[in-house]
Amino acid sequence: MDTDELLRKTAELACVYTRSVAARPVNATATTDELRAALGGPLPEEGIDAGEVIERLARDTEPGLIGSSGPRYFGFVTGGSLPAALAAEWLATTWDQNCGIYVVSPAAAVVEEVVTPWLLQLLGLPPSCSIGFVTGGQMANFTCLAAARHEVLRRAGWSVGDDGLGDAPAVHVVVGAEAHTTIFAALSMLGLGRRRAVQVATDDQGRMRPAELAAALDRCEGPTIVCAQAGNVNTGAVDPLTEIARIAHDHGAWIHIDGAFGLWARASAARRHYLDGTEAADSWAVDAHKWLNVPYDSGLAIVAHPEAHRAAMTVTASYLIEAGSTAREPHWWVPESSRRGRGFAIYAALKSLGRRGVEAMVDRCCEHAVRMADRLRRTPGVAVLNDVVLNQALVRFEPPGGGDADVFTQAVIDRVQADGVCYMSGAVWHGMKVMRISVCNWSTTTEDIDRSIEAILSALSSAAGRQS
Repeated sequence: MDTDELLRKTAELACVYTRSVAARPVNATATTDELRAALGGPLPEEGIDAGEVIERLARDTEPGLIGSSGPRYFGFVTGGSLPAALAAEWLATTWDQNCGIYVVSPAAAVVEEVVTPWLLQLLGLPPSCSIGFVTGGQMANFTCLAAARHEVLRRAGWSVGDDGLGDAPAVHVVVGAEAHTTIFAALSMLGLGRRRAVQVATDDQGRMRPAELAAALDRCEGPTIVCAQAGNVNTGAVDPLTEIARIAHDHGAWIHIDGAFGLWARASAARRHYLDGTEAADSWAVDAHKWLNVPYDSGLAIVAHPEAHRAAMTVTASYLIEAGSTAREPHWWVPESSRRGRGFAIYAALKSLGRRGVEAMVDRCCEHAVRMADRLRRTPGVAVLNDVVLNQALVRFEPPGGGDADVFTQAVIDRVQADGVCYMSGAVWHGMKVMRISVCNWSTTTEDIDRSIEAILSALSSAAGRQS
């Protein structure tokens, strides 16, 4: 099969999948052993025709695909892929650009340069900020905290890039007790130590308590980083950022905000007030593959101090030809050298939506979450545990006639997941087993929400009947 025919066939298979994803079961329909049997076996001695390889791949993986890009997937704050972003991703893969340095792909470098002010305007952040286009929230937090580590040590007279951490002044890191796991992973990778982080108490919604932060910072002497949160991964709650920024800066600390999904609420006039004070931070981590709904492998590391950002990331070598002072060098802002062109899909998403389209998408997801929470809390035995301020809802189920609510809640979650109409993940929050609902997909409709509510109530009824 020649290349043109192969690509046409692949596009046809992709279109079949995208047309079916809204109707197909959200869960996988094959077991691990079935997938191994279909996909496994020895490496062939001779190559197989590319067209046959792709047809087999599509056929044999299909039962193991999760409908996470579909409209009724509410697990793990997972967005879908906007049509324009998906199409741009196809093109980016076809172009096969190494987007590490300008001279290898001027187009990729300029696209990142163009979307940077668009993103900063949309998120209401200072126009002088730098942005690194990284893989996701984990690397966005890593990159921002690397910049923070560099800068707080520089202010203390130490170059971590040149001299390492061995004899460096101790860096204090203060986080909320419900900070996302990627913050702790970044601290581990950066040599700052997850166990050394000072954890500040949070309120009943998971928001950092400012008075506790002030007390913790009073005990810190020397270089200090504060990690706040815009969008608790369970409740969607936002730390009181105005107070936190004031307290942190009064103590000379760098403030970083993990806003993987929550920071996109800055695009909404109706919800922006939840994130007042965001602009006063020193760095922000954002996922574009969450609420912006571009394909996976797309995060944003945003830093208010470009010189610190660049110093923490830049590599040099005689063979790395730089384009000069007039061009943006992509490798100045990210940990990778060789990488894909993440800016193309973001460009297409923003151009296809416009500012009002992003706002409408954020508002729609939040309204869907409120609709689901309101309907469920009216059902006897169902409790919504959080204030639904953004797109997250936490639900707990009480067994009729008494019993272990943790076990019963897990039973309802298991039935919903097995049914395949929709998908909600489970979590433990404040010592309680909960169903975690995250509405983050551009294509979710009111009908999808209502159908999902009925699936949850059906699972609740089934679990109650089994118990009795």
